[in-house]
Amino acid sequence: MIRESSKTILVIEDDAVTRNLFLGGLEAEGFVTIGAENGLVGIQQAQEHLPDLVICDLMMSDMDGYTVVTKLRQAVATSVIPFIFLTASNTMASMRKAMDLGADDYLTKPLTVNELLKAIAIRLEKQSLLRYCYAANYHQVPELSDSSLNSEFIFPPVPHLQEVFNYIEANYHKGITLSDVAQAVGYSSAYLTTQVGKETGETVNVWIVKRRMAAACTLLKNTHQTIEEIATKLGYQNACHFSRQFRQYHKLSPTNWRKENQFVQIPKTTKLQIIKNRSPLVNDLPLSS
Repeated sequence: MIRESSKTILVIEDDAVTRNLFLGGLEAEGFVTIGAENGLVGIQQAQEHLPDLVICDLMMSDMDGYTVVTKLRQAVATSVIPFIFLTASNTMASMRKAMDLGADDYLTKPLTVNELLKAIAIRLEKQSLLRYCYAANYHQVPELSDSSLNSEFIFPPVPHLQEVFNYIEANYHKGITLSDVAQAVGYSSAYLTTQVGKETGETVNVWIVKRRMAAACTLLKNTHQTIEEIATKLGYQNACHFSRQFRQYHKLSPTNWRKENQFVQIPKTTKLQIIKNRSPLVNDLPLSS
């Protein structure tokens, strides 16, 4: 289980006794803790400190937990922070609503500190694993030929996100954004950001860019299209935006990358002409060792 002192946990709970109990138990396990007495303060604390995980009561007087998780999921900075609900309500409807809004876990009261610690450890371990796996390949965009370029080499094999990746695959060259993808698959942008972030460690927009970069490598390597033509073909409004994004991924401008990677092919007619022009005397010379 994860117990690093660097992990910060925000506890949003309007009951002071319960809040202090959880804060004390977490601090005893080496976590850095932040307490918030209501939903509004909790949102402010989350935006200011960007904790590694949020624990939130569902039923609070000023602002319920549903509103808290919705607002956190709508903001880019807090959209993928693991979020655990604490509640006395154990109905299927309330649990379903919480998960639909982007909660990662749903724990019912009463519960012990150890039960809470176990749930926290599972969420932090999953988040850490996802970040490690995808950060390791963040800049490794496939460079494939036109005949072998396939979305399965670019997108992760996550079955319930397949519709998302299929839409990106079919439309990445049209200048699509997160909003377009969310509308196409029937989710809100905030909810889709949360789900894709939890499962892949990346945002929807990052996956769109990854797909474009893979196609860019193929076009730069195998065609003589200009940078402006390639940018337009991949859905960019101008070549400057494309070049800037390409440099972020490959540490080279598109022009310099092409110089280092494009195959120089001698036309067959040129090869035949060279052979015809060779002297018979040269043909008869022994090859040097």
